[in-house]
Amino acid sequence: MRKYAWLKTAFLILMALVIARPALAQNTPQRIRGSVVSLVGDALTVATREGLQVSLTLPAGFNPTALKRLAMSDIKPNDFIATVAAPDKDGVLQAVYVAIFPEALRGTGEGHYDWDLAPGTSMTNATVQSVLAARNGRVLSLAYKGTPIDIAVPEAAPIIQNIPASRDDLKPGAKVFVVADKAADGSLTLRRITVGKDGVDPPQ
Repeated sequence: MRKYAWLKTAFLILMALVIARPALAQNTPQRIRGSVVSLVGDALTVATREGLQVSLTLPAGFNPTALKRLAMSDIKPNDFIATVAAPDKDGVLQAVYVAIFPEALRGTGEGHYDWDLAPGTSMTNATVQSVLAARNGRVLSLAYKGTPIDIAVPEAAPIIQNIPASRDDLKPGAKVFVVADKAADGSLTLRRITVGKDGVDPPQ
């Protein structure tokens, strides 16, 4: 009897997970680029680059991050980085910007996939194999999940890294990049915000 009771319990748990899975799948990641309209209490209003306004609630204890500029020389073999790039006329991927992850976030979003910064852009989150000098600039030799990929880095492409910021930095007019989960009812649950500070804005 105990055996069958255990099987019944396992079956009920499995069915609960199956039923719950569609509800979880309804949450869709949203990337929002724009500028702060206002922050009143925990209510943040952002004017998007598309000309809309969205409202988000900052969770208790939540703080945004900002960015600081680094140099190409700060990128070392075995660093885990994110690179947004677009192909040139010859199909060579040219970095729009490069972000260095802290070690604690190694492996985050590893892979190569389409990105929505601008038409034709891609995101590559990968480990640096080497930094090479090339005739037309610098080249990052990367690998993600065992797949190699080379990305050229023009002189104008910023090298950045996230740093801590505070709610006080969410001032009207400040540029922001927001990641939130959108539920089926349209409500947004905040994941993170990167805010422009000291002249370094998140890519728009």
